[in-house]
Amino acid sequence: MHQVKITELRSHLPDYLEQVHKGKEIWITCRGKVIARLLPPIDSRKAARDKLKELRQHAYVGDVISPIDEEWDVDK
Repeated sequence: MHQVKITELRSHLPDYLEQVHKGKEIWITCRGKVIARLLPPIDSRKAARDKLKELRQHAYVGDVISPIDEEWDVDK
């Protein structure tokens, strides 16, 4: 996290946007108080893959495509 005054941000906006694009989070202040945050974009596909990897450690998914009238054997 990096704090920058709004006047400084206005003067050097392209530089700060490049930093955000590279993954840095910037907090914008006015009179010493945070008024906004600039955040890097989120790769939703990567976030979903990471969440699935995390869930695999704690969950077991059995047969989820069998017809509803068939009995499932989860312990296989």
